[in-house]
Amino acid sequence: MYKLIQKDSSAKSGELKTVHGTIQTPVFMNVGTAAAIKGAVSTVDLKNIGTQVQLSNTYHLHVRTGDEVIKKMGGLHRFMVWDSPILTDSGGFQVFSLAKLRKIKEEGVYFNSHIDGRKIFMGPEESMKIQSNLASTIAMAFDECPPYPAQRSYIQESVNRTTRWLIRCKKELDRLNTLEDTINKHQMLFGINQGGTYKDIRIEHAKVISEMELDGYAIGGLAVGESHEDMYHIIEETVPYLPDDKPVYLMGVGTPANILEAVDRGVDFFDCVYPTRNGRHGHAYTGLGKMNLLNAKYELDDRPIEEGCMCPTCQTYSRAYIRHLLKAKEMLGMRLLVLHNLYFYNHMMEEIREAIRSNRYKQYKKQKLESLKQYDDK
Repeated sequence: MYKLIQKDSSAKSGELKTVHGTIQTPVFMNVGTAAAIKGAVSTVDLKNIGTQVQLSNTYHLHVRTGDEVIKKMGGLHRFMVWDSPILTDSGGFQVFSLAKLRKIKEEGVYFNSHIDGRKIFMGPEESMKIQSNLASTIAMAFDECPPYPAQRSYIQESVNRTTRWLIRCKKELDRLNTLEDTINKHQMLFGINQGGTYKDIRIEHAKVISEMELDGYAIGGLAVGESHEDMYHIIEETVPYLPDDKPVYLMGVGTPANILEAVDRGVDFFDCVYPTRNGRHGHAYTGLGKMNLLNAKYELDDRPIEEGCMCPTCQTYSRAYIRHLLKAKEMLGMRLLVLHNLYFYNHMMEEIREAIRSNRYKQYKKQKLESLKQYDDK
């Protein structure tokens, strides 16, 4: 159940009560695609840096190790030793982005695994069954994420199919939640709004799926090549047509600036690989902008990544040492940067929640965006 606590213009802060604990929003979900955060970060680490929600992926866990194995191990929470909420992405995006050979039909999608080439079929019922086996807190509906750019006729046809698939997802998850051997009988379902950059298609689809009384609503198919301005415009036009008393999730977004702008337009949930991927490549997020610790200017810099940061990395190690680790190809360097970046994102979301609940979000956003521009290492 979602409870709206405070609105500050369009920005909103609430809490989502789940069987695995209460999520305070807005929230950033730390991305552990294959039931692990890339960069050797453990679930104990995640607790220590203030992580509320962890995200894993249906497609990746299905093709390797297998959702049936994870079910036999007691579900994803027991498997990875994480007792807080987990959201599983439906696998739809991966089917359309990773599968080299695929055929979309009304029943679902036929494709070849990107790992070993074996033939796989996934449709709404299959995605729900896999996610039920994983026993995540929140399951995402199976949808088509159309390419960008795409013709209006293709987008409309795709959105119509996604709506029909959503109806099937809801029916199947309702059924699975009643079965005796289902691990999490309180699994939630979020539907996904699609429509490319066509405002009217987005709005109409938002109206249709809002009638389905789902646990939450996501905006998908953005941050796939369109400009930031187009993305912000679509969010601004679409969110008002989604239920105000349910969480809104912007999938795959993004940079700190993206998050600040989307929160201002009513978004609750975010996920993105940036903090982990960029950390593994030597980039650190700070309140003053993004640093590249591989740069020579940090060779003799004995300061922490960010002065005043309370993350485990900044409390102990210098920029110079982390740069040395990266240059020496030591895994510890990647781990320390990923820890810092995830702490930064989680801490920024705490600041955002506090600003909304104090009715000063506009002021906070303006100051934060200005601060983030102070430097941006290449």
